[in-house]
Amino acid sequence: MADKTADTVIWDIGRVLYQWDPRFLYEKRIADPARLDWFLNNVVTLDWHFQHDAGRPLAEMVPELVAQFPDERDLIEAYAPHWLETIPGPIAGTHDLVRRLAARNVPQFSITNFGTEFWAMFRPTAPILDYMGDIVVSGAEKMLKPDAAIFRLAANRFGVEPGQSLFIDDNEANIASARDLGFHVHHFTDAGLLEADLVERGLL
Repeated sequence: MADKTADTVIWDIGRVLYQWDPRFLYEKRIADPARLDWFLNNVVTLDWHFQHDAGRPLAEMVPELVAQFPDERDLIEAYAPHWLETIPGPIAGTHDLVRRLAARNVPQFSITNFGTEFWAMFRPTAPILDYMGDIVVSGAEKMLKPDAAIFRLAANRFGVEPGQSLFIDDNEANIASARDLGFHVHHFTDAGLLEADLVERGLL
């Protein structure tokens, strides 16, 4: 049985509430699958993107990458203005869980690895986040999950105790870090399993 002492839910956003992958943007622009894989593994990589999540401005990152891969200039420079194409829609089922928790007056918050420039583009498109009492954005804080510091900052800002909070994330390293700090955790894979866990905990 799950420990039922959590009375607050803290959400990750990317790949929990919303689909996210640079592949969604570039598969429209690179027809050859092998070249697409090469581009995403070597040029616009997740590690490169995560620099923005950590607080680096795109005005530094994009020219630097173009200098490394001048033949890929057009594709690299498409990343920032077309970035919303990396988020094609919500994860099936999770938005309904947010609404159901809200209907039961369960406090909800979020900790997200997100660059500030992309956050400014994305946040107006995501009304489900209106249900969050507060959101800690990594790019604004210049610290990333799974760093324990961002979890401590969030708990302090939200006014919650880790032992009373359920943290939901798709990333195993983030889950491990939160668990080590005393949070209840759910490693997200799909909405059905999450719903069952929320029910077992008495949150739904």
